[in-house]
Amino acid sequence: MSLICLFPGQGSQSAGMGAEVFDRYADWTLEADAILGYSIRELCLHDPRGELVLTQFTQPALFVVNALTYRAKREDGMAQPDFAAGHSLGEYNALLAAEVFPFATGLRLVRERGRIMGTVTGGGMSAVIGLAPETIQETLDASEEGRRLDVANFNSSEQTVIAGPKADLAAVAPALEAAGAKGVIALNVSAPFHSRYMRAAQAEFAAALKDAHFATPVLPVISNLSGRPYEADMVRQTLSEQIGNSVRWLESMQYLLAQPDPQFVECGPGTVLTKIVDRMRRKKR
Repeated sequence: MSLICLFPGQGSQSAGMGAEVFDRYADWTLEADAILGYSIRELCLHDPRGELVLTQFTQPALFVVNALTYRAKREDGMAQPDFAAGHSLGEYNALLAAEVFPFATGLRLVRERGRIMGTVTGGGMSAVIGLAPETIQETLDASEEGRRLDVANFNSSEQTVIAGPKADLAAVAPALEAAGAKGVIALNVSAPFHSRYMRAAQAEFAAALKDAHFATPVLPVISNLSGRPYEADMVRQTLSEQIGNSVRWLESMQYLLAQPDPQFVECGPGTVLTKIVDRMRRKKR
């Protein structure tokens, strides 16, 4: 059996998340409060100021809840996984599970990542449903508006997310539907994440990563950037380039599904990632 831990990213957050782990792990909860300058428990459980949807708050909140959930599962008897993977922000939790950095270091990196990404405004993202990624790319390449868009997330063979200027997203929707898409759904996000329009943020975050220390992973972590395990000496560069490039989740899951008897455990709020895996498995049958 191959035990695989998956960690969700932005979009999985909801008020009330982490209720079962904050009091259990007061040490990390207090450490997070000191690093962030606010109560992470209050934000996640009650969100009194409506901040949980803001990137600079969402990313630290998810990192903490994912980390506490993984810690609880390990202490409750789950073995060390054979592989770990995280969707976008969740990749930091996969690296934490692989002991690449300690909790406090990971949270400081995520706080800075969220701050930098939160300064990017304009543009948007749309989920394209029921159309193969190759057909989506061909459709985008066929128009001027489409060529200003990037594929941001290869989530599955049935769902791909594109990103760029909102007017261009709206302009290509009819062509995507004509090519066979079951729907083109605008996402409630503040910026075109994982696209060329994040390259300035990527460069700024690269500078923030310069002084961080990264240990060799103790277990394989699947990179969003390549869909393959991290190379030990490429952690810094991979984390930087992740911001402005596609999340290759489909390739990551195909790689993991090819492992001997893969068993997936989602460590964080919700089950969006395990549902993607389940759909992929059903499609293969």
